[in-house]
Amino acid sequence: MEPLAEISALIARHTGRDGQAMPLPGIRLLSSSVPTEPINGFYEPAFALVAQGAKRTMVGNRVFEYGAGQYLVVSLGLPIAGHVIKASHEEPYLAFRLSLDPAVIASLLLETSAGNHTGSAAQGLAVSAAPPEIIDPVARLLRLLDRPGDLAVLWPMLEREILWRLLTGEQGSSVRQIGLADSRLSQINRAIRWIRTHYAEIFHIEDLAGIAGMSVSSFHRHFRAITAMSPLQYQKQIRLQQARAWLVAESRDVASIGFAVGYDSPSQFSREYRRLFGVPPGKDTTRLRSVSPPETGLA
Repeated sequence: MEPLAEISALIARHTGRDGQAMPLPGIRLLSSSVPTEPINGFYEPAFALVAQGAKRTMVGNRVFEYGAGQYLVVSLGLPIAGHVIKASHEEPYLAFRLSLDPAVIASLLLETSAGNHTGSAAQGLAVSAAPPEIIDPVARLLRLLDRPGDLAVLWPMLEREILWRLLTGEQGSSVRQIGLADSRLSQINRAIRWIRTHYAEIFHIEDLAGIAGMSVSSFHRHFRAITAMSPLQYQKQIRLQQARAWLVAESRDVASIGFAVGYDSPSQFSREYRRLFGVPPGKDTTRLRSVSPPETGLA
């Protein structure tokens, strides 16, 4: 059996027709037998390989489409909107995801010369064709799900092999910067962590640039290049996604949740909520409470 077909069969067997599985720490398997509506969510740093079907993801003003035999790398936390665009009961959408651990990447860089590679500029999310060097270790890793006695010894080795292939592959620059404490990506990520923690607060671009250790002009340029949005647009998406989660989970009214995430005006909150999610917050809440929570994870 070809490695990609084997990966598809293993994911399908361990997830069922529609669902997800987390068979190992940092690994998620995803399956959908139907195309889905656009779902807003948040991507953490990860590598994902699509084994079957296709998906479309929007990050800021960029649109990415990827399908069977392609992989993507997310190098820092990004608010996104994504949906499965190709899936059927006969050929469901199937994907594998591996969280990217900065400590493991850093250890590989210390042991090799991969950290000296210049390469292209890092991006928050990028898609590439998956070469056999990446597909093969993913297949071998998934085989371990049927051999639990081998997991403790072989799983760490296969994780490092996959990360090494990513480091030396087309998206190596982005993966390297995850493990480098002084990289541009790490600098921008410091500002992103602040925004995610203080999303309800007003900020000045000078303060974020200081957190990142960059000049204002350099910070703004690199932030937009990496995330495909401005710091203010990034904050707005974090605010609205948090508001949506609270609207579904809590009994507070729309106005109080708008205030809680940083909006002074209920009308502005409702207007921007509708612009992002397509419907007003009250109507969206009613709809979301009547359906199962959607899968928002990467891939």
